[in-house]
Amino acid sequence: MNGHAIFENVRRYRGIASLYRQTAAFRPSQRWSLLEQAGEWEARALSELEAYFAAPTDSAAPIAA
Repeated sequence: MNGHAIFENVRRYRGIASLYRQTAAFRPSQRWSLLEQAGEWEARALSELEAYFAAPTDSAAPIAA
């Protein structure tokens, strides 16, 4: 997966987490479960970023002559 797709996924995951947090503000009876779900989407976004930056880049590989 290329970098653009990774960052698009991260943007999408954080947007979903934001919607859960906003919903939690207006539904006090469901607040904790909504915030938990928001945390799960944030964790998913973080794991995508960690995997992207931990993966070896192809530009570091030697070029065959």
